[in-house]
Amino acid sequence: MLRRRTIDSPVGPLTLYASGEALHAILWPGENPRRVRLGESVDATSPLLDEAIRQLGQYFAGTRQAFDLPLQEDGTDFQRRHWAALRAIPYGETRSYAGLAAQLGTPRASRAVGAANGRNPLSIVTPCHRALGSGGSLTGFAGGLAAKRWLLDHEARHRAPAGPG
Repeated sequence: MLRRRTIDSPVGPLTLYASGEALHAILWPGENPRRVRLGESVDATSPLLDEAIRQLGQYFAGTRQAFDLPLQEDGTDFQRRHWAALRAIPYGETRSYAGLAAQLGTPRASRAVGAANGRNPLSIVTPCHRALGSGGSLTGFAGGLAAKRWLLDHEARHRAPAGPG
């Protein structure tokens, strides 16, 4: 049975789901239950949920740029590879769906990349908001396009300047 906690954030309420070993999901209000399938859960606390909430708080405060949490990603091999590619996008940067598809060795699979993005169970921690459509267009996001824009602007404000050289 998963434990869940709902927190307030600058982009609205987020519900976190975890087992004793890993964070399973961070979901937005009104999520389509078919987007991310989870087993039964109860409102409860756990050390892992407490740590995830602490790290999210640091992220929203602009003092954390990467997360250090054990993750449980239930998906296909392609989805898991895509989610790993999302986590490799540096804080404050973006990539196109086409660029991500090429990076995964499947340059014709930008639609599959978009579909994998849409199935990301770990919003923010696996930063699907950093994936953009062609020409830098904002495209579908489970939290809504206003939340996606807020996250991108937040990271742009808090990104460390590039060093010399």
